[in-house]
Amino acid sequence: MTAVRFPVTLAIQPWFYDHAFGGRAVLPAVETLRLLAATVKEYYPEIVVRHMTMARFARFLELPPETGSIKLMVECAREDKGAIRAALFSRVRFKAMRRMIEHGRVFFPDTETVAHGENTISTLPIKKIMKKISAKEIYTKLVPFGPAYQTLTGTLFLSTEEARGTLQAPSLPTTGPGTELLGSPFPLDGALHAACVHGQQYVDFIPFPVGFGKRIIHKPTRPGKSYSTLITARARTREELLFDLKIFDESEKICESVTGIRMRHVLF
Repeated sequence: MTAVRFPVTLAIQPWFYDHAFGGRAVLPAVETLRLLAATVKEYYPEIVVRHMTMARFARFLELPPETGSIKLMVECAREDKGAIRAALFSRVRFKAMRRMIEHGRVFFPDTETVAHGENTISTLPIKKIMKKISAKEIYTKLVPFGPAYQTLTGTLFLSTEEARGTLQAPSLPTTGPGTELLGSPFPLDGALHAACVHGQQYVDFIPFPVGFGKRIIHKPTRPGKSYSTLITARARTREELLFDLKIFDESEKICESVTGIRMRHVLF
């Protein structure tokens, strides 16, 4: 299981700076996944990158202001059963030396281990609505991101165990291999906002995703299209929330499913 490192350059898009918290812009987790998937597909074309497992987001990658790009490193290693472990690193100066800092990792299975099915699941009505929150209130008070990442629209409906909302993928030029492989990153990012809002009803911190168990992209989402999302709370402690989510198209066919999403308070 020898690891190989590939240098990559992240082009910083202007809208990335709308993904800011506490005055500091950070790379969205969905963009980390896109970068890892594109790199793995380039060097290991047999790998199915629309199926991911055991993701972990170890540390935010802060985006420096007025910078067009960042030089990063993707480390890949083939596991015993053929899967590829991919991790994103940056170099930071620490006193008189430079260190490699990991920001996220995920496993991509080989073509023989991909699970099929679950591609015709219809949406179901939410159970026992207890609260309704407008998208305007969400992005003003609960998830204070800039306009490009205000993907939730209309009203978010909450129950004790679920959240249901609508998503609008902006018509931004998110081109490149990551978009072709995984689709628009914005619907999943917005669905995670819905999970964040649901979690804030029970904890006194803003929960950020720190990992997930499995993600399957059944049908890539596209810029400019509308979607719906269903969030299901699976477990809750004082330190961590656990969710599953699904994203559906306008025909109520499933586009993405993510299970075992771990959300915690994250220090910058």
